[in-house]
Amino acid sequence: MDVAVRLAAARGAPLLLIAVMPPPPPRKAPRPDGVAARAVLGRALPRLARAGIAYQPAVYHRPGERNGRLGEAKGLLDVTVTHGCSLLVVSRSGPEGLDACTVMQAAAIRGGPFVRAASPVPWAPLAAPRPPA
Repeated sequence: MDVAVRLAAARGAPLLLIAVMPPPPPRKAPRPDGVAARAVLGRALPRLARAGIAYQPAVYHRPGERNGRLGEAKGLLDVTVTHGCSLLVVSRSGPEGLDACTVMQAAAIRGGPFVRAASPVPWAPLAAPRPPA
């Protein structure tokens, strides 16, 4: 996230935040405004507010079936291109099929967008707010 914030601030451009969600349940359309997607995106909002960067939320639902090694990366790139984004920052140790190496390979085959690898940040669970004492 820090790499993406620095790049967006340097370019004076808004940041496209893509929440990667599990496959939707069968026979149910994915809801981009779902609670889980908002929780994922909400983890980044304090950093964006401190940096004063505008953002645009987006959601990518991983496919339920296996699409090969580059299939999921192609889906993520489709979301990126749909929103007019020319630079994508991806974690080196992202989930299978969405790590920086795989997304870079898919982008090279597709002809864009540019993908930058970022070091992963240790994951910390969300803490519930404490009630006032």
